[in-house]
Amino acid sequence: MKWTIAVLPGDGVGPEVTKLAVDVLDSTAKIFNHELNTDYYDIGWSAYKNHGNPLPQETLEGCKSADAVLLGAVGDPRGDELPPELRPERGLLALRKKLGCFANIRPSRLLPCLAKASPLTLETVENTDLVIVRELAGGIYYGEPTGITESGDTAFDTMKYHRDEIVRITRVAFDIAMNRKKKVVSVDKANVLSSSRLWRNTVNEIALEYPEIECSHMFVDRAAMELVMNPQGFDVLLTSNLFGDILSDEAAAVVGSIGLLASASLNEDGGGIFEPVHGSAPDIAGSGSANPLAAILSAAMLVRQTYSLETEASLIEDSVEAVLEAGLRTPDLDRRGPTVGTETIGSAVSHHILQQTL
Repeated sequence: MKWTIAVLPGDGVGPEVTKLAVDVLDSTAKIFNHELNTDYYDIGWSAYKNHGNPLPQETLEGCKSADAVLLGAVGDPRGDELPPELRPERGLLALRKKLGCFANIRPSRLLPCLAKASPLTLETVENTDLVIVRELAGGIYYGEPTGITESGDTAFDTMKYHRDEIVRITRVAFDIAMNRKKKVVSVDKANVLSSSRLWRNTVNEIALEYPEIECSHMFVDRAAMELVMNPQGFDVLLTSNLFGDILSDEAAAVVGSIGLLASASLNEDGGGIFEPVHGSAPDIAGSGSANPLAAILSAAMLVRQTYSLETEASLIEDSVEAVLEAGLRTPDLDRRGPTVGTETIGSAVSHHILQQTL
């Protein structure tokens, strides 16, 4: 099978972790006799520097013509001085919109060998295995109107949802739950927000189509508390754009580090953008200390989702776990050391894959 992937290394640690993820894809392709084709494009701050635009047309066209997009990270403090429409993050938001990505899938599972990396007690965190399904195309990030008044002393954003947007993300969450523990917790703020009341009513309507699923609702502040008090109690969390963005970072800390969290941003056709949840981390860029495992696990999600290759995706995930079981740790996973660098742990995953006899 031919894999055609658009690679967007992006900013900060993005190029460092993406390189290792591509190496893992290459190793996996060799083992299974697939053909890997990668084309590289700019996005974010690097794109602004080179093209004056955080999402150049060449990048957009390259992503549209590929089977899937593997993205590193977007963002740079220097972009804060730019007009809002030219800031690095606008490139990513625009790409998601142009590719029709509306469903962001963020799994969080505690690996037994990383129980000590969690700030929570083993009793609290063991067996944590949940998925956050975040609506990605609507809500406050895309709501209009938005801006700052001429006087500069008032700013406003709009959180807006259409019923159809809620319907399609709800079905994604329920479909995922059907293959898991059949439990969905829908997160909202329906006691305060009109958009959340529409969200809750719509979720209840769609829940009738899935009688096998146990559906419940939770205010976002309660969900944030429960994530640290009883993360084992969650299976699938269904959230709006903003709430999912926040809660998924919390879930990352629960299972050890945001450096482990992969994600898939999917469109109606099932394709889309695969990227680690962590940001560009400019403070450690170039130090060789970034954790590439979230990028590598995002590559596994790409293989599974885009090409329906479960064996290949599982081999990548099993190899990540094997490397961690062997004791390798980046600084985010063990602040007391000893630790290894980005290249060492990423290369170990590729090496483990190439050693397999299929």
